[in-house]
Amino acid sequence: MDTALTAPATAAPVMVTPTEAPNFVQRLNGLPLRSKLMMGLGLAALAAAVLAVTLWSSQGDYRPLFTGLADKDGGAVIGQLAAMNVPYKHEAGGTILVPAGQVYELRMKLAAQGLPKSGGSGSGVGFELMDKSSIGQTQFNERLNFQRALEGELTRTITALADVADARVHLAIPQQNGFFREQQKPSASVMLTLRGGRTLDRSQIAGIVHLVSSSVPELSPKAVSVLDQTGALLSQTGADSATGLDSQQLQYKHQVEASYNKRILDLLEPVVGHDNLRATVTADVDFSQTEATAEEYRPNQGPNAQASVRSSQSSEQTNASAAQPTGVPGAASNQPPVPATAPINGASAPLQAAPGAGGGSNNRREQVTNYELDKTVRVTRGAVGNVKRLNAAIVINQRTVTDAKGKATPQPVPPEEISRLTDIVKEAMGFNAERGDSVKVVSAPFIVGKPEATDLPLWKQPWVLDLLRSAIVPAASVLIALIAVFGMIRPAIRAAVPPAPPEPAPESVSEVVDDTELLPGPDGLPRLEAPLHNEKLDRARALARDNPVAVANIVRDWMAGETAS
Repeated sequence: MDTALTAPATAAPVMVTPTEAPNFVQRLNGLPLRSKLMMGLGLAALAAAVLAVTLWSSQGDYRPLFTGLADKDGGAVIGQLAAMNVPYKHEAGGTILVPAGQVYELRMKLAAQGLPKSGGSGSGVGFELMDKSSIGQTQFNERLNFQRALEGELTRTITALADVADARVHLAIPQQNGFFREQQKPSASVMLTLRGGRTLDRSQIAGIVHLVSSSVPELSPKAVSVLDQTGALLSQTGADSATGLDSQQLQYKHQVEASYNKRILDLLEPVVGHDNLRATVTADVDFSQTEATAEEYRPNQGPNAQASVRSSQSSEQTNASAAQPTGVPGAASNQPPVPATAPINGASAPLQAAPGAGGGSNNRREQVTNYELDKTVRVTRGAVGNVKRLNAAIVINQRTVTDAKGKATPQPVPPEEISRLTDIVKEAMGFNAERGDSVKVVSAPFIVGKPEATDLPLWKQPWVLDLLRSAIVPAASVLIALIAVFGMIRPAIRAAVPPAPPEPAPESVSEVVDDTELLPGPDGLPRLEAPLHNEKLDRARALARDNPVAVANIVRDWMAGETAS
């Protein structure tokens, strides 16, 4: 080439040799104090986030299963969890932690096994409260601590029952004074929390009442009230004013009705279907108590029957005295006595005075004989809780019949089938027409209301809330890590890393195309042949990008030269 285009002169940058450039540590030490602090805080936050994510992934989300457990109940629960291969944690205060997804399932399984026995509220304080006495303790404080200790001991004893989950005992012990007539009697109240599906019979309730009344001096069993968690009075002794029955009698009545109702359902459900039957039984139960005593005497029967002598008693008395002159003096009163005219038993001889005796005599004889008689004593006590009358009402849903067109039409149950079902019910309940039992079976359509679907928004769905709760820890850790890396660590690292040295610009195009070879192309024009990854080619491309005018002039000169030649 005859013509060469010289590139515009540029100031040559100052090149720093690698030996003269400071290393990373030196540049890091040369950073401002603020950048160093930001980088340190970022590294600490990143390490904390990584540690939190690691611990969360290794331990998982644990929730409290029970809190405030006594040592005995806590040991029983932990032993059961170990037998079920469930991971758990035990913290201070009687708290047991399990994985969050198994909390409610484990509670139901443990409740079915009667755990924990204290209901998760601890056993309270007992007489160990009396061990903690202060020097300035007053008599009122001593009496109050004794009452609290007694209530705690009674609570512990009552909660030991298998059917009782928890109990609260309240004692009202009045302060005694010196006047006996003005002293008030103590009273007590017991609040019971029964386990699911458990009830207490009359003997158990009477045992609790006797336990409390025997633990407090001068406490009458009638002054003890026992309630359950629903507020029902269990220790009620009087009858209900409305029905005349106490709680135990009402419970027995309901049990009798439920027994008959279950018999009917067990027989009819396989015939008409589970949801096509409704039945109820009303029982009239006689709780009156009667007692009768009868005595029967049977006379001796038969021609040779003789009564045996049980006892015989005889007595005889004779009194004799000298005759004394009585009456009116004269011949009329000086006559002998006449013989008796009305003998008591048989003929009687005339009474005569003893020879040589001038007085009278008085004789008396008695004899009592008791004979054995047959005697029967009967004591009859009437049974309590006899069923006087049963009334059963049964409703059967109408059947749905589909015709050939696919249209469903409800139809009542035929009378013949109603009659057969009525006979089955009578046999199941022991129907007795003499005592006034009645059974009524009818067929009617059931109206089933459709439950209204409540559309909850997505962010209120339970699975979304659980997902957010489980993801909040890792999400927060990742966010902290990103802020620490891009906001604190990265700026400090970029400030500490030295920039890349700029490449020197080519002085002329001849330097760029010095090692290139011009070869004729397919169209007869010259073309530049150079390696695809040549350093000079890269500088030529950079020159064309930075100074397109100079490159255009070079190309024009090349084309002009080739044409001239």
